[in-house]
Amino acid sequence: MAKVELKKPIVEEIAEAIKDAQSVVIVDHRGLTVEQDTALRKQLREAGITYKVYKNTMMHLAFKDTACEALDQYLEGPSAIAISKTDATAPAREIVKFAKTAPKLEVKGGIVEGTVYDAKGIADIATVPSREELLSKLLGSLQSPITNLARVLNQIAEKGGEGAAEAEAPAAE
Repeated sequence: MAKVELKKPIVEEIAEAIKDAQSVVIVDHRGLTVEQDTALRKQLREAGITYKVYKNTMMHLAFKDTACEALDQYLEGPSAIAISKTDATAPAREIVKFAKTAPKLEVKGGIVEGTVYDAKGIADIATVPSREELLSKLLGSLQSPITNLARVLNQIAEKGGEGAAEAEAPAAE
């Protein structure tokens, strides 16, 4: 079997993984211990992120004629790829968080919703809360005035009830 035929399924696997991706992050995983790599993979898997190590030539072939083609500049040295199809900031957030405990893990660059970012840009994106967090903050902001109004009306009703009871008591005598 020719080498090209052996590489084709791997290139197709990468191409399929990045096809509908919200974000793709390229990292240099050199220097990670087996325990650290296992912990990183577990953390990313729990966050719904696909993480794999591929040869740069395979990724280069898979990136050709896609939005990820701009990531070719980061394909030097050992590279791993983290892909999320659901949460655009998840790979950046999880990798940067893990890199704080494992400084050997180095972000090279990535694409988030079609925009290419270098390592600093990915670190900045990692500070953006997840979609669920942003929605809960928005919902909290929307509910806050209503909750405060209900609390004030309740206090007025309680005071009004006490005042009315005191006013009726002397009239009854």
